[in-house]
Parts: sequence; C-alpha cells; structure tokens
Amino acid sequence: MIIVAGALHVDPAERDAYLSGCRRVIELARSAPGCLDFVLAADPVDAGRINVYERWESDAHLEAFRGGGPDAGQAAAIRDAHVSRYRIDAVEPA
Repeated sequence: MIIVAGALHVDPAERDAYLSGCRRVIELARSAPGCLDFVLAADPVDAGRINVYERWESDAHLEAFRGGGPDAGQAAAIRDAHVSRYRIDAVEPA
C-alpha cells in the first residue's frame, strides 16, 4: 500500500478557489483503479494550507492515475509543498 501525505501552501485568499478547482481531480482519483482514498482539504488552523492524503493499492496504480501532476495554473498557485510517499507493509486496527 502507498500513502501520499503532506501539505500544499497557497495564498490564503486563493485557497478556496484552488480547492474548488481540484474537485474534479478528487472525483477522478476516487474512481480510479487502485485508489483507496484521496482528499485535498483546507487546514482548519492555517488559512494557506491544504492537507493532502492519498491511499493507493500500489505504485503502479498511483502512477497510472497521476500522469503529469497539477496543471500549470494549479502549479503556479502553490507557494510551497511538503508531500511524501510512504510504503506501508502492514495495517492494523487503531
């Protein structure tokens, strides 16, 4: 299992518009083969932060969906990003 998690930072005044522009990507990801979960969400404390969480069955599924990443407009709006890929070899109930 692959987890992609972290944060994107955008202009606080633009965060809602950025997220609105991501809605279709979220819908497509959630319907993609191998996607177990996908969310981009406004952080409740930091007005310019967008939390990223994705869970995929495999690297192959993630790469098949991902393609080139954000479009040029979305990429230009990102001021900073700290997102990592984690490889999970076991899952236990919390």
